[in-house]
Formats: sequence, structure tokens, C-alpha cells
Amino acid sequence: MPAAHAPSTTATDGDMATAASLRGRIQSHLGIDPRALGAFRIGVGLVIIADLLVLRAPQLAMFYTDDGVLPRATLAEVAPTLARWSLYAISGSLWVQAMLLGLTVVVAACLLVGYRPRFAAVGTAVLLASLHARNPYLVNGGDTILISVLFLAAFLPLDARWSLRHRPRADDDRVLSVATATILLHIVVIYAINAILKFQSEAWTSGVAVQRIFQLEDFVYLLGPTLTEYPAVLSGINWLWTAVLSASVLLVAATGWLRTATVVAFIGAHLSMAATMQLGAFPFVMCAVLLLFLPSRLWDAINRFVTKRDIPSRLEPIRRETSDSTPSGTRLLVRRGLRVTGTGLLVCLFVVLVGWQLVAAGLVETPSSGAGSTLESASWAFFAPNPPDSYSWYVVEAEYESGKAIDLVDGETVDFDRPPNAMERYPTTLWKRYGTKSQGVDGAAQPVAANGCERTSADVESVTIYRVEQPVDADGPVGEPIPHQRATVACG
Repeated sequence: MPAAHAPSTTATDGDMATAASLRGRIQSHLGIDPRALGAFRIGVGLVIIADLLVLRAPQLAMFYTDDGVLPRATLAEVAPTLARWSLYAISGSLWVQAMLLGLTVVVAACLLVGYRPRFAAVGTAVLLASLHARNPYLVNGGDTILISVLFLAAFLPLDARWSLRHRPRADDDRVLSVATATILLHIVVIYAINAILKFQSEAWTSGVAVQRIFQLEDFVYLLGPTLTEYPAVLSGINWLWTAVLSASVLLVAATGWLRTATVVAFIGAHLSMAATMQLGAFPFVMCAVLLLFLPSRLWDAINRFVTKRDIPSRLEPIRRETSDSTPSGTRLLVRRGLRVTGTGLLVCLFVVLVGWQLVAAGLVETPSSGAGSTLESASWAFFAPNPPDSYSWYVVEAEYESGKAIDLVDGETVDFDRPPNAMERYPTTLWKRYGTKSQGVDGAAQPVAANGCERTSADVESVTIYRVEQPVDADGPVGEPIPHQRATVACG
């Protein structure tokens, strides 16, 4: 009799082996090493705290209060939905904004150290979204990517490594779930959409896009002006970045050292951007997110290098005391229901994110959208399909009762000549971002002009804001600067 059942047993063992082999392959592509999760959590936490304390806190009064350039009344006119849902819009007082910013820093610090990191990830995402809604003219692609990643990260075991409340995993393998697959594919889709848009661009396919970008003097800084002197190098960077974006599928399709090389290429590209262009936290956000793709082989090598001895990459299995009691049927149903609900939420969120970007990038037409309604500020296209063909700066003219007029930006006589460095016309990165994002919005310059009146002497009759546009091509400026009057406010 036992012999009669042998074929069935052998078939079952074979099926189990096939399933295990398939899971192993999927795990190597769509799984995440626990150490990568820990590094990602720490990296994202550091970037958020640095962005809040270094970039935004010093200018909290100017950009997030009623005494600044965007009072809540103006926000309610230009973006009523954002004004209604932003926590930061509940008050225009500086102390309330400071309290909310401090709360955001505390929650981000919980994420950094791994204290209830899932709740910290959601809380940080909600508070950051509220902060950005309070002044949407300060938001760039890095900010929206960060929020989307935080929501997806809430479904991951972020406390698997290097956390304050350490919860070691009971298995030796990379973490594999719908959540890991979703967040990895989300990043790949961002890069893939960018690659598609670049292949639709004449500037990128002809090799002159990067040269034109580096003629935008209100973006380039540090090593950027030096690179401008080497057009051949910029042309090479054009093709290299396009090639790296085209290889973004290798982030999930490849394993081992090929995957590591792809991650290093992307991180190197983003760090190069940080060294040559004013892009805020965007390059560092992407570097932190890319840590998720690093394979276990690299983490093992890092362990050996740091400790000089071979330490197992995984913790010992958790030993739990056995109990005669087993989970009730109701509890099992609840757990299964929560798991199914979480999976459904993840899939829906991923579909919404991809659909949003396809529409924002203009790759998919909707019945209510046209070429003029594309949400460029919400897109993660990054200088695609075409880089800007002009840059701009602002002249703030204060006219005195005596008839004298000065430029409040530099205190000199008003003129519209091209400055030696347009970036220096903006006091900070946030001012640059605000000036760029709000330039096509009616009424956005009015509060800035009114704020200028409040900060000048009593004998100033009026303040007028001009945006001066300088067309460029791959070889440099084209023609003369073009001034556009944005707003005039009578003072006193």
C-alpha cells in the first residue's frame, strides 16, 4: 500500500520545490533586504528633517503666515481646495506654524529612529502634504515623490533593522510582499516615464538638452557654471543620462552586481545634479529611495568590510514560547480581512499614482484635459519632454515721493540688464521656487508687492514687481531680456 502512494508524494514534493524556486526568483527581483529597509528609513528621515530645519524653518514667516507673500485669503482664491484641507491653513500666526513644523520634525524623527515607523511614515506624509498645500508654489517633484513613497512605506516592516524598537524577522530571506513590489515598481515607473518623454523630445534626442539646461542661470550653481564651458562634456552627459533612464528596468529585472551597478549609476547621477543645480531635496530623496534596490550581496560585503569578519546578514529566528491556545476563527478572519484590505489599498494607490503621472506628463489624454491643462508642477518628468527655453529673474522697483526709484533686490538703480548670475537675484532656493512656480498665476505677485511696501521706508509711494525673461538656446542667451510687469501696489 505505501508504494501505491509514492508517485503522489513525489509529485507533491516536486510542486513544492517548483513553488519555492519561483518564490526565490521573485524574491530576488521584487524583494527588499531588511538592511535596505533600515537604510531607506534613516535616509528619508534625515532628508526630511534637514529640509524642514535648514530650508523651510528660517523662512516660515515669509512663506507660511498671513504676514508673508501668500496670506490664507490669497491661497483660498487661487487654490480653495488646498486652503480647505491644509492643517497649516488653520491659522496665519507664526507661532501656530512653528508648532506644526515642530510636530512634523518630531514625527519625522520617530521615523528616523524607528519608533513606530509605520505610523510615523503616515503621520509625516500627512503633515508634509499639509505643509505643501499651504504654499503650493514651493513644491517640486521631489516633494511629491517623497509623500507618495512615505504612504507606500507604511506597508513595509521599516523596523526590521537599526530601529529603536527593534523587531527582528523570523526568516532569513529578503522581505517579499505586495508592498515591496509596489514601492519598487513605483520608482521604476517614475524613471520609465521620464525616459519615454525624453525620447519624444527633439532636444534630448539631438543631444543639446543638457547644454540648454546649463544655460539656465537661475538653476545652475557650484560646479554648474564651470561645466557650461565644456559643451562636449554636457553633450555626453545628455546621452549618458538618457541611457541610464532607459536602463531603469534593470532596477528590478537585474540581480546581483548588475543591479548594484544600475543603482550606483542613478545615485551618481542624482549627486551630480545636487552639485550643479539648485533642486532642493529632490536629489537626496531619490538617493534615499534607491537604497531599497541594493541587493543582499552588497549588504553582506558591507558587513564584511565594516566588521572584518563574516557576520550573518540575518538575525537568529525569533523563539516564541509554544502555547496550547491557537488563534480563534474570528481572529484569523480579521487578520485575513486586514491583509486583503491592505493589498487592495496598495494596488489602488499604485494605479492612481501611475495614472496621475501618465496624465500629468501628457502621455494619456482625458476628456477634460488638453495640452494647456497638464499639471506640470505635479509631474515627475524633470526637464522633459523639453527643457525650458528661457530663465527669469525679478526686479522689485520702489518709487519714492521724490521720484527716485531703486531695485529692492540689490538696492541699486532699476535696470533690466542681464545680471552676471541670475541665481543671486533670489535670496534663497525657496524664493527661486516661488518665483518660478507662481509666474503664470494671476494675483500671485500682488501680496509680494504689498509685503515690499511694509518692509520699505514711509516715503515710498509704490512698489512694482517685474519678471524679466531671458530666452536661451544651447549656446547661451538669445536676444535681449524681456521685462513683464506683474504687479503694482500703492504704499501708505
